[in-house]
Amino acid sequence: MKNRLKVLRAERDWTQADLANALDVSRQTINAIEKGKFDPSLPLAFKAARLFDMPIESIFDDGQEQ
Repeated sequence: MKNRLKVLRAERDWTQADLANALDVSRQTINAIEKGKFDPSLPLAFKAARLFDMPIESIFDDGQEQ
């Protein structure tokens, strides 16, 4: 799944570890999500959306047209 986590994180000058701490996951999880190797769970996606104050669809893109 494509996502904007790396860009959003960089805009805030956060490391992967900073984001991982904010979302209560490991840095490796953030790395895997950013590289598209792992799709976040729905609760984790909602948590990220709340953290960045954005709709989930603005952060994560499943590649399907609407």
